[in-house]
Amino acid sequence: MRAADGFTGRANSTLTSGDPGVPIPVALITVEGFAREHGIKPTAHVVKGSPHEQAIEAAGWRVDLDHPGGAESQVMTGPLEKFAAGVAVSRDLPGWWDMTAGSEVTTAQRHVLGSGGNVCFASLTEGGTVTAAVRGAVVEDVLHVARLAVRPSHRRQGLARRLMGELAGWGLEQGATTCVLQVAEHNEAAIRLYEDLGCTEHHRYRYWVPAVS
Repeated sequence: MRAADGFTGRANSTLTSGDPGVPIPVALITVEGFAREHGIKPTAHVVKGSPHEQAIEAAGWRVDLDHPGGAESQVMTGPLEKFAAGVAVSRDLPGWWDMTAGSEVTTAQRHVLGSGGNVCFASLTEGGTVTAAVRGAVVEDVLHVARLAVRPSHRRQGLARRLMGELAGWGLEQGATTCVLQVAEHNEAAIRLYEDLGCTEHHRYRYWVPAVS
């Protein structure tokens, strides 16, 4: 069970990939209690089509169709060596945070994006302005990619592809061999980019919430 003052769905939901040790309806009551304690919306992070999803639906929960990022996301994976080009330098710039978290950065945002022992704040700049940004974090041999963003005025110039290549190079230097990332199912442009880089769909997940709040 995770709570981060409402910043991102994953950081404010209960992961349901393991055995809770109690019947699912009992586990969901615990999820609701945890959410009340931390002032967040009770939410379950559920792999689509899994036995847990069927049990959660039977317990009276529903897919969160109002989730800001969309109701369903793909998890994609791919080998870094296929698209590595250059090596990103980690720069914790104010402009990086503006691009990825907004102009007023909270303590929760800094914790979610900045915690961990091996994190890279990669960006591209032009005239002192951050034009593209992404976060990478290496755990064992996996590079987790998140918060990829390109300034609207600089889109369709290949910046996302370039930045992903540099982040992959950084990941290889840190001992990673594979990347993993999440992308909303409706974000077709991003999915095409990741497919071009050699990534394929591993699974999908959805957020579930109580049918009656």
